[in-house]
Amino acid sequence: MKDPYSVLGVSKSASAEEIKKTYRKLAKKLHPDVNPGDKKSEERFKEVSAAFEVLGDPKKRALFDEFGEVATRPGFDEQKAREWQRQAQAAGGFGGGNPFEGFRGRSGGFDPEDLSSMFGDIFSRRQSGRARRAAAEPAPGDDAEASIEVDLRDAVLGAEREISVNRPARCPECKGSGARPGSKPTTCPQCGGSGEIRTGGFFSTTCPRCNGEGQIRDPCPKCGGAGVVPETARLKVKIPPGVETGSRVRLPGQGAPGERGGEPGDLYLRIAVREHPTVRVHGRDLSLDLPISPEEALAGAEVTAPTFEGAVKLKIPPGSQSGRKLRLRGRGLPALKGGTTGAPRGDLYVVLQIVMPPDSREAREAAAMLQKLYKSDVRKDVVL
Repeated sequence: MKDPYSVLGVSKSASAEEIKKTYRKLAKKLHPDVNPGDKKSEERFKEVSAAFEVLGDPKKRALFDEFGEVATRPGFDEQKAREWQRQAQAAGGFGGGNPFEGFRGRSGGFDPEDLSSMFGDIFSRRQSGRARRAAAEPAPGDDAEASIEVDLRDAVLGAEREISVNRPARCPECKGSGARPGSKPTTCPQCGGSGEIRTGGFFSTTCPRCNGEGQIRDPCPKCGGAGVVPETARLKVKIPPGVETGSRVRLPGQGAPGERGGEPGDLYLRIAVREHPTVRVHGRDLSLDLPISPEEALAGAEVTAPTFEGAVKLKIPPGSQSGRKLRLRGRGLPALKGGTTGAPRGDLYVVLQIVMPPDSREAREAAAMLQKLYKSDVRKDVVL
């Protein structure tokens, strides 16, 4: 993957809040629903989402900062990677020589990015003899990802939505095996059935002809040997209260099908919250402009204010000015379940806005009377 810091356009010292704000801005600008048919924006949206997947998670970000791009790959094991580093930096650790000599390293000739060429021997689950086990062992399916836009009301209260997603499904012709029905596999002539090609010393790479399976199959005519075909699925999704742009909702078992009877992967829905026409979001707090009349502002009043959970009575203190904020506790965004432990629900701030009546002779006469009540110039404190 590309460097996530460069993709988002932030520095490596950027705070978590700065990264989140930058991602939200880019996601709203590049979302496919905002740019229908624009392939460049769609690809850029995917890059931005993948970058936030890493930098938006403190642990993933720390691993990326420590090991580089290799830390984002499936099968990565940080403990084994650190052990590999330790051994690589110990001169003479392998028969008196340094087996990592010549790598494009940043220190001692070693770079964590070089681990990508060693997955097959060091931290991949498919080590020597993997082809023989692959023929019998089930393998889990890959996770899939899709995007969904929700209203701010759904983010506050939660909702249930039905969505349509394109995803891989088990091929009905070959039942996911990838082989033509009735055919039998043969031993790969290039690797002799081991699934690996030795490159010298104790290093090896996956056999390019059989992709590490050790066997050659007559491919299924329907799926071309992939074992999967595309399908469009209709799914019901529960949007939990507290989601925000960048949140992910996991749908267990709705990803790609597993191999050889393995469990299917999961589907992750990346959330984008639409902007509300009148309500603004500030973290978990919300703010709403509420129009009031001059009389209500001067004399005080009890008015009705809307919230996502229904209207509430609100007392306006006498002498209120435009811009005054009245706080409704616990009427903002709730903390997402599974997020920050003990995080309180946000508040709703009602911002008063005094609205003058339409222009008329009576209104002007009333305004002239009010003007006489001012003791000083209303703009005396405005300075530059």
